[in-house]
Amino acid sequence: MKKIVVASHNPVKARAALGGFRRMFPGETFAVEAVSVPSGVKDQPLSDAETLQGARTRAARAREAAPAADYWVGIEGGIEELVGGMAAFAWIVVLADGRSGRGRSGTFFLPEPVARLVREGTELGEANDLVFGRENSKQDEGAIGLLTAGVVNRTQLYEHAMIMALLPLRNPDLYRAPC
Repeated sequence: MKKIVVASHNPVKARAALGGFRRMFPGETFAVEAVSVPSGVKDQPLSDAETLQGARTRAARAREAAPAADYWVGIEGGIEELVGGMAAFAWIVVLADGRSGRGRSGTFFLPEPVARLVREGTELGEANDLVFGRENSKQDEGAIGLLTAGVVNRTQLYEHAMIMALLPLRNPDLYRAPC
């Protein structure tokens, strides 16, 4: 059994990591361990670059915290102001035995009431809870689940990015340089 260490106690991130690994490596069995490590970036990353850096830092710190694992995963959600509004997305970084991969989730635009709260300093999960009258939605369906009425939830959004991050591990002969 291969051990995956996810740099978060958020069950959404653990489910996304496990789902991505199972889909990309169907002949393997996996166990997930969660560790709490700092991202090295703001609680609410405000750019693509900062979000990617948070995912990289989380994956590296997960490896430091649990060096005996087979894989280390950092997942960081972020936002960025773009033409047309505030966009939300996530970066995922996977480290494994001298190899690495990274993947980015789909991007969607936040409604203005949520974006306004984030601009005022509220973390995205809290802003969603305030606007949608929810509690702890970031450990459940997330903004995407709330906005799509469950058509796509946060786990699904992150699992897709997890699969993208695993491409270099699934195809090591095609991806020789670290991500």
